[in-house]
Amino acid sequence: MIRRPLARVMDAAMCAAMNHLQWRLRHDAGTRAELEAYLAAGETLTREQFFAAPPSPPISHLQAPISQLEWPSPVTSGFPANDTARALWFVGPAGPAAPTALVLHALMSASDAGYRRLAGWFHARGWNMLFPHLPYHYSRKPPGYANGALAITANLPRNAEGLRQAVIEQRQAMEFLRAQGVTRFGLLGTSYGGWAASLLSFVEPDFRFLTLIQPIIDVEHAIWDNPISTSLRRIVTAQGITAGMSHRHSHLSSPLHGQPLTDHGRILIIGGAYDSVTPPASLRELATLWTGSRYVEVPQGHFGYAALEAAKQGLEPLL
Repeated sequence: MIRRPLARVMDAAMCAAMNHLQWRLRHDAGTRAELEAYLAAGETLTREQFFAAPPSPPISHLQAPISQLEWPSPVTSGFPANDTARALWFVGPAGPAAPTALVLHALMSASDAGYRRLAGWFHARGWNMLFPHLPYHYSRKPPGYANGALAITANLPRNAEGLRQAVIEQRQAMEFLRAQGVTRFGLLGTSYGGWAASLLSFVEPDFRFLTLIQPIIDVEHAIWDNPISTSLRRIVTAQGITAGMSHRHSHLSSPLHGQPLTDHGRILIIGGAYDSVTPPASLRELATLWTGSRYVEVPQGHFGYAALEAAKQGLEPLL
């Protein structure tokens, strides 16, 4: 069967590119002492405290063919380009108060063309779509860095703060949308965006559906066993960071350590049969932990398009 080897080749090529970028950023690695201090500060926090969203500041609403929302991020990173939150608001024929799907993109997503087409698919079903630019991506890429390169590096505290930033910003965006009359939300996330979406679903109760496409869910696996992190492992090991340390942060950052507030009968998890980045066995485990959720497997690796088509099919009866 040709699909398996093609998927392996595509995954290997993408992983090699990401490892190259991580190695180029090796001098920006966090130290063991910095990680220890960050973990100690988080051990006594609850998830609600970690992802607490301050009241939304005034959100700039730029009218254009597609509306753009913009506001100061409540979590600062030290990179000015990243510290302004932005989202594209695709308002369909039903108007700004229509049900709205938040769609969180994958790590180092290179183009939003497919997401723009997805907005049209939602419009045809009476939904609007919000497409946030996640930290360090798209308009938030700091000068001199590749798109999304700083989201996952050997600076592990920054990785966690980037996820925290993503979740809190979406909570503020939802507050803005509620003020426009939106009462129903949906949530779809892919890979890195699926990781952030999982954490968002633990603190926001208003999602009519939660669809996760090959989400990153196991932080320890992502660091120590994932082909996407070969360079990262070499770098953090040189800093004296060892396997198991991230468990101290699992209650805040691991999808395996929480339960979505969404009705579990409206949760769809999609895995790739040949995925080496997010192994399908881990997603089956997640579906078991989230009792009542549904797991679907498609014949692709971590990178491909079959999973999105399966997501759309699964969403039809939930909209």
